[in-house]
Amino acid sequence: MSLIKSISGIRGTIGGKVNDNLTPLDVVKFASAFGTWLQNNKNKKDLTLVIGRDARISGQMVSSLVTATLQGLGINVVDLGLSTTPTVEVMVPELKADGGIILTASHNPKQWNALKLLNDKGEFISGENGAEVLALAENEDFNYAEVDDLGKYETRDDAFDIHIQQILELPMVDVEAIKSKNFKVVLDAVNSTGGIAIPMLLDKLGCETIKLYCEPTGHFPHNPEPLKEHLGDICELVKKENADLGVVVDPDVDRLALIDEKGEMFGEEYTLVAVADYLLKNKNGAAISNLSSSRALRDVAQTHNSEYFASAVGEVNVVTLMKEKNAVIGGEGNGGIIYPELHYGRDSLVGVALFLTHLAKENKTVSELRAGYPSYFMGKKKIELTPEIDVDAILSKMEQEYQNEQVSTVDGVKIDFENNWVHLRKSNTEPIIRIYTEAKSQEEADQLGDDIIAKIKSLI
Repeated sequence: MSLIKSISGIRGTIGGKVNDNLTPLDVVKFASAFGTWLQNNKNKKDLTLVIGRDARISGQMVSSLVTATLQGLGINVVDLGLSTTPTVEVMVPELKADGGIILTASHNPKQWNALKLLNDKGEFISGENGAEVLALAENEDFNYAEVDDLGKYETRDDAFDIHIQQILELPMVDVEAIKSKNFKVVLDAVNSTGGIAIPMLLDKLGCETIKLYCEPTGHFPHNPEPLKEHLGDICELVKKENADLGVVVDPDVDRLALIDEKGEMFGEEYTLVAVADYLLKNKNGAAISNLSSSRALRDVAQTHNSEYFASAVGEVNVVTLMKEKNAVIGGEGNGGIIYPELHYGRDSLVGVALFLTHLAKENKTVSELRAGYPSYFMGKKKIELTPEIDVDAILSKMEQEYQNEQVSTVDGVKIDFENNWVHLRKSNTEPIIRIYTEAKSQEEADQLGDDIIAKIKSLI
């Protein structure tokens, strides 16, 4: 199967051979590397790490391995058990811990798991730090604690309460406005931890929750990536129940997709657009997304006389630019909301609370709200090249070819035309150029992709 080592952590399929998959030995090695890296970089003896996991089947096993390894290094562990990515991120600074590990493969299918690494702010470690952890893992240069110095272990069962309370106390979350609407919400939590956390939040907001796939068994009833083609069941149930909206989260609850009252997708790109519309209406400041996210966010920011900036793809890059520009709101077009008033991480729970506040105050249905935003359509294609072709040279030629347009080379090559855009990114693992397009219709977006593929072929 696969083992993918990256600067943000290690991800792989359970079972199989060491170094080819996420086996127990790989888990121990990587947990050892991260613990050792923390010890090397912290000028204190007593370190504490917060860990939490989504509901996937391998979670308990992986968690036990990580816990024992950290204790073996002399590091104390606070185990949140079944949790969400944003909850672990919130709890690291809350508990004044030295870092955290989230055990989740996010939207990957059930055979996958991963270790995602957090610093003492509860944010993903930087690329530079990640490279240092990978080097330690490669060299296996670990020094474990003697018996009197083993790390302590404790569990916490109040993390969701703390996370939700922090959301309810945010000035931009209007609990009373939401309660006055008695919203009826259908939730698809893909049988993971969103099925515990989101109903707790909705209950505090006075909403009626209809649960679909909310048992945290880790047996995902459909592909866990919250895309339209996987969400037929909730779209039907929203209509059948006459609900006000549907809420869909991925297994670790950092991505939020919405369904309108007619059972139609709100569009995962538009989760961030709607939340930004509400926030920028009330506070001037920058909005940030990545280069492959919809132009709709830029348009909405401009209507509120706010600035918009685009980062390289990847949550760490979005967060870095958000801090640089002191942004009011940011995120990624995959339904990831990053609200810095709470923390610098994608968070579906705060996304739900902000969206419901916006919906309540606008006094519109979800479909009416969506109709008020500019409509864009995205295309995703790829061109496979032979290994001997120099992908960087091709991208450089494309940059030259379109030098009279607005071109960004922050991450691959993005060409902004007047009415549409194309973003070309090379794969890190194979000779492929990924081609993302956006236009005012699906046909136009797809056609633009085909035109760009033809142009690339003419340059080879």
